[in-house]
Amino acid sequence: MLRIAVPNKGSLSEPASAMLHEAGYRQRKDRRELVLVDSANDVEFFFLRPRDIAVYVGSGKLDIGITGRDLLLDSGAQAEEILQLGFAGSTFRYATLPGTATDVTEFCGMTVATSFPGLVTRHLADHGVDASVVRLDGAVETAIKLGVAQVIADVVETGTTLRNAGLEIISEPILLSEAVVIRGRGTATDDPKVQQFLRRMQGVLVARKYVMMDYDIRAEHVEKAVELTPGLESPTVSPLHDKGWVAVRSMVPAREAQRIMDDLYDLGARAILTTNIHACRV
Repeated sequence: MLRIAVPNKGSLSEPASAMLHEAGYRQRKDRRELVLVDSANDVEFFFLRPRDIAVYVGSGKLDIGITGRDLLLDSGAQAEEILQLGFAGSTFRYATLPGTATDVTEFCGMTVATSFPGLVTRHLADHGVDASVVRLDGAVETAIKLGVAQVIADVVETGTTLRNAGLEIISEPILLSEAVVIRGRGTATDDPKVQQFLRRMQGVLVARKYVMMDYDIRAEHVEKAVELTPGLESPTVSPLHDKGWVAVRSMVPAREAQRIMDDLYDLGARAILTTNIHACRV
């Protein structure tokens, strides 16, 4: 039975469970459940603190897990990411009072406050910077005002919170993070159960990104139409009862669907339809 770690709370929890549900796995109905057995799919889910998941997977206690790239790297666990999941995106940046520094290389002798000390310590070391790192849980933007640190490292979305605290973002991003599937470093890559799980999750990613488009068009315009809707491999083209017309079916990027429909209509296509894709294998 495949043993999988899933975030039990926070910004990763609901999107991860929703994706697993779309992939055909049972998910808990009671948030107090810590373990869920999905016997139909031969999987056992363990709902854990997001910060702990990399440790459990890296130790070999669990086979794979879903967590954030930031949490994985901060943990120092013997685990690695094997699939990006496309949600819970975040950017880690340094911030300080105006005039304090303009680049990470100027932090020597300073103290950096953060909720991700492992991640920041390695980043500073990679740049040859000798600075102290202090861990603070929760909001860190007050650390400078209270004299705990001269610099903070935190998740930045719009930067409004930092600006309101009188801080400015400096240097390049420390990390671009998102939700990822992880496994223990050095574990086998060809486990059939793990491969099946990854195919299902990849199927969800594709299903979310594409829609199925169907349309009718004159046969002499098929080649131009297919240029607009090439599909993943090749579109399906079938003759219609009325001679000279064919039906075309193809997967197209969801974000471009409306533009493609307009272009097809101008080309002479009619009965243009799009439908959502609920599951797929590519």
